[in-house]
Amino acid sequence: MNSAANYLPIALQILFAGGFVAIMILVSSLLGPKRKTSDKLENFASGIESHGDARSPMAIKYFLVAILFVLFDVEVIFFYPYAVNFKSLGWAGFFEVVLFVCFFLVGFVYIIKKGALKWED
Repeated sequence: MNSAANYLPIALQILFAGGFVAIMILVSSLLGPKRKTSDKLENFASGIESHGDARSPMAIKYFLVAILFVLFDVEVIFFYPYAVNFKSLGWAGFFEVVLFVCFFLVGFVYIIKKGALKWED
């Protein structure tokens, strides 16, 4: 039987973990050194000297390509269940995967036609 008492150990573990994190952050902020130098207060960007305003406009093409990569990469993940169960799915499963690939290719052709992957303007 499922009851709230069965979830008590999980709730206690979550409370203990959250409390431990909060206590460690509090203790480190109270006991840790507090030296504010100009070097520590400066923004860090992978060791590269910062220059200019952070609000300068950036090309959207990079973000568009990154989002499209994630989108198509996630779609490829759906091939794994088919690869694991392809014998038991039979011809019906094969035709469903072919249909999925066709939808996948239609989306890819649409992106190419729109010029989303062209870097030069």
